[in-house]
Amino acid sequence: MGGRMDGWTGGQDEELKETSINPSACPPVRPPTLVLVNPQDIVNIASAVRVAKNFGIQRMRLVNPEVFDPYRIEGIAHNTADFVARIEILDSLEDAIADCGFTAVLTARERAAKRRVLRPREAAAALIEHAAAGPVAIVAGREDHGLTNAELDLCTALVTISTDPAHRSLNLAQAVAIMAYEIWNARGGESLPLKPPRNQAEPATSGQLEELFTDWTGALWAVDFFKTRRSDSVMRSFREIVFRAGLDGREASLLRAMGIEVVRYLERSSRGGS
Repeated sequence: MGGRMDGWTGGQDEELKETSINPSACPPVRPPTLVLVNPQDIVNIASAVRVAKNFGIQRMRLVNPEVFDPYRIEGIAHNTADFVARIEILDSLEDAIADCGFTAVLTARERAAKRRVLRPREAAAALIEHAAAGPVAIVAGREDHGLTNAELDLCTALVTISTDPAHRSLNLAQAVAIMAYEIWNARGGESLPLKPPRNQAEPATSGQLEELFTDWTGALWAVDFFKTRRSDSVMRSFREIVFRAGLDGREASLLRAMGIEVVRYLERSSRGGS
């Protein structure tokens, strides 16, 4: 493949280290390589690096970047030093995707020639399908005018993100983020469990809820809420609201304590005013 920029020791000599990736946090299917062609803004490179880390992409290749400064990239995209150390700098798109069996290129341009054009979700599924057989890549072009026709011709499929026709063009990092998110989900990322609450509690018991209803009945009488309303109808509606909420034991205790405190506050105020 093509050479690295002078003074840069990362890239191909920095093999992907198993210790740098938490296997339990990544879906089992290998991710594609992210290829940026001739990126012009270091902020966009850093933003793409951050997106790659967010969505489990482990490798990035840059084709003739106009500026490349690992220190500045890490300053913009915090906690990405391990990823930045693996970035490969190459001389051409052809070199960057030479080992890839399937490549999907992001473009907003419509083509007169018949080409396979996919939406991001379809492209993500295709990338992951082909990743089972070998390396694949997602390619993004220059910020100002994307890729040339010759560069587009090197790629297997075009990917167009649906946007308002009056303003089609997306920022480079935005487009990469949309595609990376779809790839993460196609790899099974969406099925990863959500982090459980810090303080979990068992569902509220019938006994806890009856105590809650009793204390709130007293609180509503204390503030004359039932003065022009039927108490049984109001409490039936209140019960339904609480049942739909599906309270756990901690929440039921907190809500009950609010009702108790209403009564206690009124009692204290009454004593103070007498």
